[in-house]
Amino acid sequence: MTSIDVQALTKEYGTRRAVDALTFRVLPGRVTGFLGPNGAGKSTTMRLVLGLDRPTSGTATIGGRPYATFREPLRHVGALLDAQAAHGSRTARNHLRALAASNRLPLTRVDEVLEETGLTSVANRRVTTYSLGMRQRLGIAAALLGDPEVVLLDEPSNGLDPEGIVWIRGLLRRLAGQGRTVLVSSHLMNETASFADHLVVLGRGRLLADTPMREFIHARVKPRVRIRTTDATALRNVLTAHGHDAVQHEDGHWTVPDARVDDIGHLASAAGVPILELAAEEATLEQAYLDLTATQTEFTAQPQEV
Repeated sequence: MTSIDVQALTKEYGTRRAVDALTFRVLPGRVTGFLGPNGAGKSTTMRLVLGLDRPTSGTATIGGRPYATFREPLRHVGALLDAQAAHGSRTARNHLRALAASNRLPLTRVDEVLEETGLTSVANRRVTTYSLGMRQRLGIAAALLGDPEVVLLDEPSNGLDPEGIVWIRGLLRRLAGQGRTVLVSSHLMNETASFADHLVVLGRGRLLADTPMREFIHARVKPRVRIRTTDATALRNVLTAHGHDAVQHEDGHWTVPDARVDDIGHLASAAGVPILELAAEEATLEQAYLDLTATQTEFTAQPQEV
């Protein structure tokens, strides 16, 4: 089983501790979302996993081995950390050919990943002419070149158009479905919620959460019911009588916290309260994430008075 194992990992830059005694494991067969505010240590951790920085202490291994021990690393690990990494004067095809040659990969893989990432029609253009989204696709193509068991992507949706975002979702799900180990760093909560099975969340270099995504959300955001009626007084009375502290909003709908649709619907029906709308308000990853990281954000802006 090829997993990413981080054990007591610490990285210091002078007096600043960017990564602080991190321990977590990224397992195959699922997409693990890697979250945290700016400055939380996500990119530093990924660099440590890939041997681009040396840890102050602790270890980061892939399949039980440090990344630096792989003689042909692209066959084992694919990574995108910087979409600007490809040399601008090269064409996309030649960039991938150079990577393939250095890892003894068949040149047929170059055309395969160009096709997979939608770059075939522009493969002979210089990278300097590429948009950010096209560079992202090229970086993903490079990560997939060796058909690796482990894939690490840092903000892969950055610069992609809506079609590209839908494509990256499907790609990540497919890679996990093939049994690969997939770690994806992102600031886009809605996007992460669309593809992640599991979450690892950092704050100020420390581990805040390592849990399945649905458990992460439900542990921090209580369920709510949204309801609208033509008889607000009757609704308020029946909810209050049964211990529910409902909140009325300016547009006329009510929110009942920590409640289930079936229970509220039964109470309203039994009391003869006319119902125009009754629905569960699903908790979101963004709400849960902000709740957890509220005190862990290094860079914050104060709201301005209007």
